[in-house]
Amino acid sequence: MKFPLPKLLPFGITGIILVLMITATILEKIYGTEFVTRHIYHSPIFIMLWGATGISGIFYILFRKMQHHPVTLSIHLALALILIGALTSFLTGKQGNIHLRTDGKAMQEFISEEGTAETLPFHITLDDFHIGYYPGTTAPMDYISDVTVTDGNIRQKGTVSMNHVYKYRHYRFYQSAYDPDSKGSILSVSYDPYGIGITYAGYALLGWSLILYFLVPHSRFRSLLHHPLLQKGSLTCLLALGSLNLQAVSGPTGVTPQTIPLEVAETFGDLYVYYNDRICPLQTLARDFTTKLYGKPGYKGLTAEQVLLGWLFNYDRWKTEPLIRIKGEAANVLGIKGKYASLTDFVDGRGLKLEQPLQQEQRLNTRRSLEEANEKFNLISMAATGSLFRIYPSREKGNRQPVWYSINDKLPTDISSGKWLFIRRSMDLTAEEIAHGRYGKAVEIIRKIKEYQQNEAVGILPSDTRFKAEKFYNRLNHTDVAAIICTIIGILSFIWTGRRMSRHSCTSASDRTLRNILLTLLAAICLYLCLTIGLRGYVSGHIPLSNGYETMQVMALFSVIITFIFQHKFRLLLSFGYLICGLSLLVSMFGESNPPVTHLMPVLQSPLLSIHVMFIMISYSLLAFMMMNGVMAEILHHARPSDYITVERLCLVSRLLVYPAVACLTAGIFIGAVWANVSWGRYWGWDPKEVWALITLLVYAAALHTDSLSAFRQPMFFHRFTILAFLCVLITYFGVNFFMGGMHSYA
Repeated sequence: MKFPLPKLLPFGITGIILVLMITATILEKIYGTEFVTRHIYHSPIFIMLWGATGISGIFYILFRKMQHHPVTLSIHLALALILIGALTSFLTGKQGNIHLRTDGKAMQEFISEEGTAETLPFHITLDDFHIGYYPGTTAPMDYISDVTVTDGNIRQKGTVSMNHVYKYRHYRFYQSAYDPDSKGSILSVSYDPYGIGITYAGYALLGWSLILYFLVPHSRFRSLLHHPLLQKGSLTCLLALGSLNLQAVSGPTGVTPQTIPLEVAETFGDLYVYYNDRICPLQTLARDFTTKLYGKPGYKGLTAEQVLLGWLFNYDRWKTEPLIRIKGEAANVLGIKGKYASLTDFVDGRGLKLEQPLQQEQRLNTRRSLEEANEKFNLISMAATGSLFRIYPSREKGNRQPVWYSINDKLPTDISSGKWLFIRRSMDLTAEEIAHGRYGKAVEIIRKIKEYQQNEAVGILPSDTRFKAEKFYNRLNHTDVAAIICTIIGILSFIWTGRRMSRHSCTSASDRTLRNILLTLLAAICLYLCLTIGLRGYVSGHIPLSNGYETMQVMALFSVIITFIFQHKFRLLLSFGYLICGLSLLVSMFGESNPPVTHLMPVLQSPLLSIHVMFIMISYSLLAFMMMNGVMAEILHHARPSDYITVERLCLVSRLLVYPAVACLTAGIFIGAVWANVSWGRYWGWDPKEVWALITLLVYAAALHTDSLSAFRQPMFFHRFTILAFLCVLITYFGVNFFMGGMHSYA
């Protein structure tokens, strides 16, 4: 078999780069970022390999006479332009930090990444630094530095803040950190007069070329779309699904512990509370508290509010209740046999059982288990003493925002006597009325507390609409039920489909009826996800794509939408859609059971981030469909070896999907690079997640080159490739977060 040098070089060198990048992410975990940056990413060999890839790629383009395919040619030229821009930035750019104080001193030097002093061609002075907060909270919304640049006779004022860059003479200043006394600011300095322009030109050309590729009539994607085997439709039929009797796994059973009536608990849940650096319904605090302790937002038929307030008003009855879920080695330390412990299990005659093991334990997993159990113990202590309930706002002189207090917090000395008395006594009076069974009186006091909140925190409380929306979201958000339903349907449908396809029996009337039923149910799940994601976005005030829980929820939604788009042409995708949606929801549950809705970190407040994550999630959804397609083809290949037509048809489906998948992944990576450049002054930092996203892109891009890499034209090779290549996606999303860390560990 001939394997010409022009083809060997670009693909061979790319393979070497892939191995080096995989090795670097492993070494970074062992030796640190500085080690791999110096010895791999910034090493002359690594840089020369990228250069050799670009040069050999251009020669291969000429060898293949790709100039006759202008759109494909422009895609490759755009990639070459991006590499040239990266090399230019590396050779001519400068990075560093400058420390400014509000003492009027003008600075002209900054410290480079190498630790050397670099001179600016002008002076810069910090006029003021201040922190912007979300209304009514101490959660930072922005960090703002007001500066003045003096360049000879020119004086120019500017502002540096998160996601807002100040530029002067090709120098760009980014907000990086600030001094504890808020009188000093540390700005990142980036000087890249040529590289950014070249790189952004490459991004623009690449984006435009990718769009054109899906529009031109003779592209490989359009040819696959009109392939005769795909026009006949899939042989798939769907699940013959009877009724499902889903029951949640129950926890402890027995007598329901004493707590306050539902009406009183709901009134209490309608109070405002300062929690997680924001103002929200106390119902949200109760739901997070109960889920944190028990793993579910309810207990023995009691609502989350009743559970939380049970600890406050009926502590002696609740301390023996086994509702604290314990994991790992902590169960042995506490001496419990099941999964649940009571508060009394945490102590013995010598004191707290966890205290000594926490001081001595060195094993990471065991220590994590002990710390999690200890956190739950402390959380209950805060609830029982009332310090968890920061429900009393107080506006003091000189403060623009009210401070929120609990009944145990130290109050200011200049607070009015009436306000002091109300904060100290109102909860005691509520407890007294509840203890005597006078629940109507208790409700009246709770409502007076809310009136106090509305008067004292006027102008900074969330609107009534947003407040009610959050309460509705708390009641509506049952991801576990949707996850279980989708996963079970997906698994059974997958098994049933493979069996029916092996028998060529997929066109009966009952199959069509079941298909319509499952489509209707999937539409209901889609509406549910749209509603919960939309409510979460409205309540939080930002597009819900800021953490792992939210991105997996969005991935579940995208998998459902993609299923609807393609299911009429490729019916096999319906079972895959259920399975990917269910697994995504399950991962969101495991990652963070009922995660709190929080204000967005200042650096994450760019709309580019949401677009970046959206494209990445669409890509991952498509790649997951391809992987499932490969698994089904593998099953059919062994169950019915003679039916190569079905296997080939499935291969054509995956080959069709790989084009938009790679395009979306490419767009997501480069939009993320632009966001990083706006936020941190560099569009690529060799963070582990960036590296693995690039690895994933390069691996899947190989599948686009079927003319050059003939193995990808073999259906079973392609299917097995999609199964193994999906490991890159899993490592990128999960492996980096849990094992490697980096700047992207929040996602």
